[in-house]
Parts: sequence; C-alpha cells; structure tokens
Amino acid sequence: MRYAIYYTPSMHDPLSVAAASWLGRNVYSGEACEPPSIPGFSRQEVAFHTAVPRRYGFHGTIKAPFRLHPDETEASLLKFMMQFASAAMPFEIPRLEVSRLGSFYGLMSASECAEMNYFAASVVEAFDRFRAPLSEAEIDRRDSDSLTAPQFANLHRWGFPYVMDEFRFHMMLTGALHSNLRDRFEKALREYFGHFLSEPIKVASLALFIEPEPGAPLRVHSQHPLGKLSAHRPSLRRKGQDDNTPNPATEQLAALAMRLQAG
Repeated sequence: MRYAIYYTPSMHDPLSVAAASWLGRNVYSGEACEPPSIPGFSRQEVAFHTAVPRRYGFHGTIKAPFRLHPDETEASLLKFMMQFASAAMPFEIPRLEVSRLGSFYGLMSASECAEMNYFAASVVEAFDRFRAPLSEAEIDRRDSDSLTAPQFANLHRWGFPYVMDEFRFHMMLTGALHSNLRDRFEKALREYFGHFLSEPIKVASLALFIEPEPGAPLRVHSQHPLGKLSAHRPSLRRKGQDDNTPNPATEQLAALAMRLQAG
C-alpha cells in the first residue's frame, strides 16, 4: 500500500469529467469511462498513449507516492491531513494551458504561481514524517544518474526529485510521445481541453490517493477541503494583486504547518 497527496478537481467539476473521459478512467470510482471521439485518432491510439497517466488518474502531484512510516497509521495520516487542510486557505492558479514537459503532455500553469509553489513545499515538508525512507531498490528505479545535483539531493531528503525549487505543477495527460506524434497530440489536446481552461483553476482541496498494491491504479481515498467553509467563495484574488504574489493566508501556511507538526 502506498499513499500520495495530490490536487484533483472535485468529482463533478467539468475539467474532471473531461479528463476522466480522455484518460479512460474515473479516479474517484476507479471505473472505466467512455472515451471521447477525437478527429484523426482511433480510440486504441488514444488509449495506448494515455496508459501511464490513466493508472495514476487525473491529478497534480503535491507529495509523490510513499509507503507509510512504521510509526504512523492511516488514521494518524488522515487526522493530520484534516488539520493541515483546515489551516490552509483556497487559492487560484490564474490559468492552465496544454504544455509539453519533456516527452509528455499535460496541463501546466501558464505563468509562475507562487501560491502553488509555496503550498506544495509546505505539504512536502509537513507530511514527510509519514513517509517511510526509500529503499535502495526505490532509489535505483529513479535513475539517479539522470538527475541534477538539486534533484538528487531532493530524492534523498524528501523521497522525490521534483520538489521545492525543482517543483513545477502539472497534470499529465499522455505518456512519453515520440517526436513525430507530438504535434498531432498537442493540437488534439488544445482542441479538447481548451474550453475548460478559460477560467482560473481554484485549488480548494487536497486529495489523499491510495495505491492498494504495486502497479495497481491509484484512486481517491478522501478529499479534504482547504480552510473553513466560509473560505470557499468564487474568487480569492484581491483587486490589483499580482498573480505571482501570495496572499496573506499563503504566507502563513508554512508557519501553520510547522505548528501542526510540533503538535
């Protein structure tokens, strides 16, 4: 059993519904979804090239999959997650867009989002006590030789290379694509998801995902709203606030997380 802390929109959010159809699996129910009709693509071609993100489900990684530390339990993890989420505040990613990360395509922030970066770093640090140390086999599977020095240090300190200064929020939609397929998939993704990306994306919850056994599809175990119910309003950005400037709630998040850890 492994756990992961991800961002994913609510079950009935239009973006969730569209992504579940594109990937072929609902990350909440685990059930297969009717694939969309994409001009110029067979269903088999889309299914083949979405196999990897389909297993993980539609999500943005905050804390990558981890085995539970022997001193912790699922109950203690859930309790802390509820405390942490209630101490945080919802925020917005101004805009997502279809982008390429290496040989993969997904949804990524169109510009630097400091609030998401701070939030993700706070989650990685606050929840690290629940993570069992990586085994030598797990480290070897990461292909350490391909990592930069900061990524290698992150792997050994936090159990995942792409955190802290190496973090870039993304929601994967394809597996690795050969260069001769990229233009076709990019065009199809932009046409399919463009309608859902015209508004800011509200980050209003954290989701706990589980992987019941090695290689099994991940699914949502529970979803935890950020802040108090009164904080869940349509827009949290203040007039004139720069998109890259965290609001006061975000600036307090790390301190709140540290107090929760100490408690």
